[in-house]
Amino acid sequence: MLFLVFLGGLALFLFGMKIMGEGLQKVAGDKIRKILERVTRYPVVAVLLGAVTTAAIQSSSATTVLVVGFVNAGLMTLKQAIGVIMGANIGTTITAQLIAFKLTDYVFLIIAIGFCINFFSKRRVYHYVGQFILGIGILFLGLDVMSNAVVPLRGSPVFLDFIASFSRYPLLGVLVGIIITCVVQSSAATIGMLIALASQDIITFNAAIPVLFGDNIGTCITALLASIGTNLNARRAAVAHVMFNVTGTLIFLILLPWFREFVYFISPSEPARLIANAHTSFNILNTCLFLPFVGAFTKLIEKLLPGTVEIEEKGPIYLDERMFDTPAVALSLATKEIIRMGNIASRSLESAMQGFYEKNERFLEATKEDEEIIDELEREITFYLAKLSQKGFSQTLSGRHTGLLHAVKDIERVGDHAENIAELAWVRIEENLPYSEFAIKELEEMYTLVSEVYKNALGALQEESKVKARLAVQVELFIDQKEKELRNSHLKRLNKGICYPTSGVIFLDIISNLERIGDHANNVAEVVLEHF
Repeated sequence: MLFLVFLGGLALFLFGMKIMGEGLQKVAGDKIRKILERVTRYPVVAVLLGAVTTAAIQSSSATTVLVVGFVNAGLMTLKQAIGVIMGANIGTTITAQLIAFKLTDYVFLIIAIGFCINFFSKRRVYHYVGQFILGIGILFLGLDVMSNAVVPLRGSPVFLDFIASFSRYPLLGVLVGIIITCVVQSSAATIGMLIALASQDIITFNAAIPVLFGDNIGTCITALLASIGTNLNARRAAVAHVMFNVTGTLIFLILLPWFREFVYFISPSEPARLIANAHTSFNILNTCLFLPFVGAFTKLIEKLLPGTVEIEEKGPIYLDERMFDTPAVALSLATKEIIRMGNIASRSLESAMQGFYEKNERFLEATKEDEEIIDELEREITFYLAKLSQKGFSQTLSGRHTGLLHAVKDIERVGDHAENIAELAWVRIEENLPYSEFAIKELEEMYTLVSEVYKNALGALQEESKVKARLAVQVELFIDQKEKELRNSHLKRLNKGICYPTSGVIFLDIISNLERIGDHANNVAEVVLEHF
């Protein structure tokens, strides 16, 4: 029964921390993500940003998952990522410092205040501030429940001896910290448990320190899981997180007597504050030890995971405003960028269809990432062409300029339809929708036709080939005809009850999206026929 009470307290603690973090995130809006995207090349600034971000979202795991994603997308270098990860370890200790305050006597007052602000506020900011305060109250309520639940353990010699063994065998304490943090997915929750045990004189400060070290290693599991299926640099970032915490733990286990005395020196005698200060001190001192050697540490990680990384540039690589004085050259550069955008859209469509065929989420994630690149390129190319139009053109170049603007929009729409197909594939996976081999074969035939038209249209634009453009226009007529045939045959299967209704709706939506991609490919081919 007491174990269930303890689990309930832990659940309240984690829930309070979750809604507290969500409240802070909503107040900050999308600023956190944008700040991390723009992290500078200076390691000290990266550390500070990592600390501030983690303090704001109340989760070092969330920060490191974001970092792995940014490295995977090419928005952040490995060296920058390591700096942010170091800072994240410091930022997560803010929660421990918060729960070390003895606020359990005011817990229901805090909950009431938070609820009133959250429930009655009309302004969104105050609503989220109320959510933050409510989260703090629930967090302390969970901590109080856990503390009361462990009181009977003071009478258990077996449990007390096991806890005391952490002082004699620090590696055992480290292992316990790793396991608990891996299970609850929160280093702050592990610290909360330690504080709950310490407040009832069940665990001593000396026994708590190794567990505290282990919780820093355990929190790496989330980043490791997030790095599965990512590129080499993203995996390096996850491994760097593990290496940083494991190496730091080994160093401070060797220096344990001196570290313990340091924490005693800077802290009052309350067990909760000793544990919180030890957590903060360990992460700050560990960062200070590593920070001067970030470059060497980065090279070590690259040697441990050797290989080259190919990252798709998100922004344009061909556009050059210095060529505006030579409009023909500037248009040629824009055309190259449009071709690159078109190839990414083709890849995005292929990933979406592959994800549907194989029910593989990894392909669908690739479509989502490519769509972000396509949208960014569409904005940049359109802006480039708009500025270029101010320079004045000959009649021929003016027509080509207009045609390219239309081509950019058509290719962007191809990316949107690929994303639509990926979303339909998600539905198939989530609802485990059945499809016959015959239906899959029909989709493959339709996709093959669309892919041929689209590649011919892009080839026509790249080579300025009217032959390929005409071929694309001709084949597109077959797409329209194929779409009607598949739609009619599938509706007959639906009417006969041969096909599962939801599967049928998704099938029809996919062939509709493919037909529209064919239309946009036709439009690109028409641009070549008219203006090239």
